[in-house]
Amino acid sequence: MRSPDAVVGQQLSPNDLAQAAAAVLDRLRTRVPRVHCITNAVAQNFTANVLLAAGAVPSMTLSGEEIGAFVARAQALLVNLGTFDRERREATGIAVDTAVRNGLPWVLDPVFVDRAEQRAVYARDLIFLAPKSIRLNHAEFAALAAGEPTPASVSAFARDRTTAVGLSGETDLVTDGVRVAAIGNGHPLMAKVTAMGCAASALVAACLSVESDAFVATAAALLIVGVAGERAAAKSSGPGSIAVAILDELHNLDGPTLVSRAHITFAKASE
Repeated sequence: MRSPDAVVGQQLSPNDLAQAAAAVLDRLRTRVPRVHCITNAVAQNFTANVLLAAGAVPSMTLSGEEIGAFVARAQALLVNLGTFDRERREATGIAVDTAVRNGLPWVLDPVFVDRAEQRAVYARDLIFLAPKSIRLNHAEFAALAAGEPTPASVSAFARDRTTAVGLSGETDLVTDGVRVAAIGNGHPLMAKVTAMGCAASALVAACLSVESDAFVATAAALLIVGVAGERAAAKSSGPGSIAVAILDELHNLDGPTLVSRAHITFAKASE
């Protein structure tokens, strides 16, 4: 089995990346990491259930009196800007500071930065505090980068900020500025479930707790969610049933299934 650092900085084939994702999934189940989530009110319950189904343990407190202690005892942190009220903003400052001081990986999900410039400004400030990964959609990337997402522009964004980027879409794009992977797993019905993207960001944080290569961890999380979503959609009749089925599929997913169903291609960062 690969160690957490075995793939850091390596050039990987699509099968290598799928195998690395399977190893990440196995470590999640073995280590049961704790992930503290600052996320939006709509997403909390589903996010917690996704983490539990995948093998991690969530915590969600926003209290300024205790969030520092919670983050210090976690293995990773998620910051999601979805319903970004005063309480969450204050909690974010404490949580990110704690993560940085303790060397914990943290993930930024800049939800709706395309809707309010003040939120985009704050997200840019957070990026200066070195999230290991940023997971976002096309509109959010365009707002932060002032340009449309392409493999070249997303790679440059990641490289300039020394982070990994997981760009969600019909095909997910993952890059660390050097390596660029396209992940073609998933199902359109997943977009009909509130908090699916938010939960995927939390899973990125969980994967970062057991995998030091942010590119591999981000790709692993999006592959895990995509494959689970495909399998859930096959037995679902609509958004309500897939929301339940995807939890079961995450819980039952194994490494060989993940590898056999992975649809991964690589591109050049300059393309």
